[in-house]
Formats: sequence, structure tokens, C-alpha cells
Amino acid sequence: MIRKTVIAAALAALTLTSAACNTVQGLGRDIESVGNKGEEVIT
Repeated sequence: MIRKTVIAAALAALTLTSAACNTVQGLGRDIESVGNKGEEVIT
């Protein structure tokens, strides 16, 4: 039962992630954007 729940949660997370970033390049831009905002907050 727990194993099925973990697998379902992992698939849901994967689906949401792939929907948010359709390409690896898009994911890279998202990560870069977060890094830039973090730098702005620090300085």
C-alpha cells in the first residue's frame, strides 16, 4: 500500500515538473532565474 502511494506521488511530481518545464532548456532557464533572484536578495 505504501509503495503504491510513493509511486503515485512520484509520478504526480514528475507530471507537474514536466508540465512546468517542457524542455531541458526551459528547466535550465528556470534554475538560472532562481539563482539570479537569490543573488539579488543577497546583495
